[in-house]
Amino acid sequence: MTAAPLVDTREAARTALRELVGRPDADFHEGQYEAIAALVEDRRRALVVQRTGWGKSAVYFVATLLLRRQGAGPTVLVSPLLALMRDQIAAAERAGVRAVAINSTNAHEWSDVLARLERDEVDVLLVSPERLNNPSFREEQLPTLVRRIGMLVVDEAHCISDWGHDFRPDYRRLRDLIAQMPADVPVLATTATANTRVVADVAEQLGNLGGDAALEPVVTIRGPLARSSLRLGVLRLRDSASRLAWLLSHLDDLPGSGIIYTLTVSAAVDTARLLRDHGHDVRAYTGQTDSDERAESEGMLKRNEVKALVATSALGMGFDKPDLGFVLHLGAPSSPVAYYQQVGRAGRASESADVLLLPGVEDRDIWHYFATASMPDRERAERVIDALGDTPISTPALEAMVDIRRTPLELLLKVLDVDGAVRRVQGGWVATGESWSYDADRYERIAAERVAEQQHMLDYEQTDGCRMEFLQRALDDDSAAPCGRCDNCAGVWFPREIGSSESARAAQSLDRVGVPIEPRRQWPTGADRLDVPVRGRISADEQAAEGRALARLTDLGWGGALRRLFAAGAPDGPVTPPLLDACVRVLAGWEWQERPVAVVALPSRSRPLLVDSLARGLAEVGRLPYLGALAPVDGGPTGGPGGNSVFRLAGLWHRLSADHLDIPDGPVLLVDDLVDSRWTMTVAAHTLRHAGATAVLPFVLALQG
Repeated sequence: MTAAPLVDTREAARTALRELVGRPDADFHEGQYEAIAALVEDRRRALVVQRTGWGKSAVYFVATLLLRRQGAGPTVLVSPLLALMRDQIAAAERAGVRAVAINSTNAHEWSDVLARLERDEVDVLLVSPERLNNPSFREEQLPTLVRRIGMLVVDEAHCISDWGHDFRPDYRRLRDLIAQMPADVPVLATTATANTRVVADVAEQLGNLGGDAALEPVVTIRGPLARSSLRLGVLRLRDSASRLAWLLSHLDDLPGSGIIYTLTVSAAVDTARLLRDHGHDVRAYTGQTDSDERAESEGMLKRNEVKALVATSALGMGFDKPDLGFVLHLGAPSSPVAYYQQVGRAGRASESADVLLLPGVEDRDIWHYFATASMPDRERAERVIDALGDTPISTPALEAMVDIRRTPLELLLKVLDVDGAVRRVQGGWVATGESWSYDADRYERIAAERVAEQQHMLDYEQTDGCRMEFLQRALDDDSAAPCGRCDNCAGVWFPREIGSSESARAAQSLDRVGVPIEPRRQWPTGADRLDVPVRGRISADEQAAEGRALARLTDLGWGGALRRLFAAGAPDGPVTPPLLDACVRVLAGWEWQERPVAVVALPSRSRPLLVDSLARGLAEVGRLPYLGALAPVDGGPTGGPGGNSVFRLAGLWHRLSADHLDIPDGPVLLVDDLVDSRWTMTVAAHTLRHAGATAVLPFVLALQG
């Protein structure tokens, strides 16, 4: 039974708002109170689409306080990022809202959190969408929460939609959760980055999924997306060296502290290193950064203790620094919607913030990779479903059965899970037995939409109209109008010149060579299933030593030349003098314990001329004997790049021979063109060590990833 509304909801809500923001004169933005009233008084389902910084979190925290005073249960807030959770808990405490989180980083606190929930001492429980499919949480805690829940909040709700720029399979489980909830439990979804198609999709998923004819339509509150504080601009430079040189020349000219976004992890790490080496106080921030270090970096940026974080999209949704002075992109996101979401970090509580895009010629290749990485493949999906039955199979064991790498396998399992074909249970995964068919039409439409979004981003870069107006129209904002501040409206506001010393420093940084290749130290689980008689640790006398690559394919410097060399359809040919010279520099800087005494190559089907000429060239420069290539056995290694560890290992085992080579007693330099999984190098090293090499030093042109 729904409790009676407060006598004066608006006044109670205003008081709570002032406690939340810490200002006695605070009042609601247009639409904020209307959303609160829809949730508290009418117990409706609402979708709020408002610009970043508008105050969407104030809506759900104030609504939570009022609902709790009416006797409602705790609010469950589904939040996508740990950084967002930390900010939300801190904001809640300011308003006297007791907020706690259950996520992957605080497992030691879960029992205390559950005990507090049982005692009704929690107002807001923050959970990640992934947690909704944790078997113990789903089966033990979630049913109780559904019975007691006072309100459900879905933050960054565009993630629910296939059409959102940051779709996540786990978010689709929210449809099932919403369908289980009573009609009088309010539901709020919020986002700043949704066009008309995404809004309609999310509203449908919030709506009458349970078939209750009495359920009222979703209330959609949508405001203008223009950000009057932002000064947008685009600076097109010829290459990565020019972009980095500009940054070295002008980073200190940008106001306050801010974020420098890159498209790849290696670009973030390399850019941060270059800036630090030349006196700039910056930190790298990526999905591979340790969680404690990420939290420390966020705090340092908020306290203006660094000039910038050089970040991938891992620093995105929900990061809250109201006075962030600038956002700069080295390389463009793949859509105007994603770009708007990231630039919205700046200028939330200041009159002016600078936003500058420095697009790169490599952007389209990176977009293509990320656009296709999350799409399920029909043949792979059917392989997984066929491998599963009633008995739970762990992900590592399944990996050994279906020849799909761990990361794409986990993503595919999530998609199949929300499609109802498989289910995660204690001990692993099972097939549900439900019929499943590959929705080719849907994925083709999504892929076509991704391509259209990429073209829109190129149009944004090249438009001579207002840039803010362009972004608003990309999000179907009917209030779009010229901003009067961007480089097209008011003239170029950023410097274009690049210092000669900065150009030299950037070029020198991009010419840096040598990336370590960590050796494999553990045989993959399940190898014995494929008749490979190994398990556990690789013994020290069979391992490869730490190797070297000239560069990563994703690197800003030599990565460009290597991407062209390894592009689909690129012809095989001998190594070029500049590449060979760069490789010699890698060897010159390699501080090995003992110099190699000979050079051996790996046999190559796709680039035999390249590998042979590289091995011969290095042997000649180093005045070492070139022994030739390992011999392929029974046709040589089977399978191509991209498979998982167990299948890659099985396709290599006993398929390389050193019997025809006179292996000397000493370290051997092992040469190949590209390292992907490292299993080829691992098996080749194993073979050479058994043939008498005291150490094997892998060297390749390119490191994948």
